[in-house]
Amino acid sequence: MSDGAALAGPDGALRCPWGLSTEDYVTYHDKEWGRPVHGDDALFERLSLEAFQSGLSWITILRRREGFRAAFAGFDIAKVATFTDTDKDRLLADPGIIRNRAKIDATLANARVLADWTPGELDDLIWSHAPDPATRPAPRTLSDVPAVTPESTALSKALKKRGIRFVGPTTAYALMQACGLVDDHLEACVARGAG
Repeated sequence: MSDGAALAGPDGALRCPWGLSTEDYVTYHDKEWGRPVHGDDALFERLSLEAFQSGLSWITILRRREGFRAAFAGFDIAKVATFTDTDKDRLLADPGIIRNRAKIDATLANARVLADWTPGELDDLIWSHAPDPATRPAPRTLSDVPAVTPESTALSKALKKRGIRFVGPTTAYALMQACGLVDDHLEACVARGAG
């Protein structure tokens, strides 16, 4: 049983233990998680997927990501904002995604809100909550990685104040980790600092 410290992967390189459970996770961990993501549509996708992940394992979402992208028009905010009740019925019947009515409703409502924002506004708002890396020591074990931070709480409040749904402080922090606002790869992890 791991103490939450970095473990050797199939290639011998040390990685965060969560990134070793499946091949999908190794690829996601090494090539995507913690690397900076910019662009309103790309951040809308991550925000939506983090909301769908709430209460589920991330691997469940990761393995359906292409299904989500197909179902939600590539997470193009302008396109999703025009989805109708017919589209909602289609989504609720789509086996390629998580068919949770509240999460689907939130994604559609969020797209309608974001469609009225100035281009770059979502990117600017999210990235304005990135903490100074100098104030964050590298975690040595998984127990050093928080689930919520003052910055994620502030980001959650800022998004909710602007009408964005299904984005509590824990979801906001998962978004910050996934999109590279923070580098929570463990100190010994091969992917630390790769962003």
